[in-house]
Amino acid sequence: MTESEGYNPTIKELPSSERPRERLLHYGANALSTAELRTGIRDENVVRVAQRLLATFDGLAGLARANPPELMAERGLGLAKTAQLKAALELGRRLLVASPADRPQIRSPADAANLVLSEMSLLDQEQLRVMLLDTKNRVLDIQTVYAGSLNTSLIRVGELFREAIRANCASLIVVHNHPSGDPTPSPEDVAVTRQIVEAGKLLDVDVLDHLIIGQQRFVSLKERGLGFG
Repeated sequence: MTESEGYNPTIKELPSSERPRERLLHYGANALSTAELRTGIRDENVVRVAQRLLATFDGLAGLARANPPELMAERGLGLAKTAQLKAALELGRRLLVASPADRPQIRSPADAANLVLSEMSLLDQEQLRVMLLDTKNRVLDIQTVYAGSLNTSLIRVGELFREAIRANCASLIVVHNHPSGDPTPSPEDVAVTRQIVEAGKLLDVDVLDHLIIGQQRFVSLKERGLGFG
């Protein structure tokens, strides 16, 4: 059978320099097509490996910056799983910069929480992030504003709105985690939420919610009427 008759070689039949996994590790994930990236993330085990690595690399951003040799030095990661992980991260990056119609849309607190729950529930230090949304509640970006011990008295509310104003976004959602695993809001959480909501009114940026992430669960302060109203 000739190529003109529709023969498609398998991955194993391709020269090593043309195989998606080897090309990804040599040239980077952005050298692969979206279809090639998908072929590397079929094994669900890579998701569990990624979750365990989040704490080591200080979150998703640190994991995305790690190079293949650094990842393969970790227990349980060989060439195959490293390639799968880098492909998955690249797909996530492309999703955020895709056309507006392809961006995640927030219709409920659960929609927002599900974008960060797997990662933030594993962090061993507190982080405060802002989820920037357009007029149709589609995610424009998710940015970390604070990391470390979150003393609410040290949080400058204006910092939360800096990128929102720069991006001219219509609204935002505030998210932070409790490393203890218990997402129950503290009185300080409620107080800072009230300050953020009031600042949003002054700056004409709607604060849709403040989510607290615990161990694979979350609390919406908006749903509980805490700091809003």
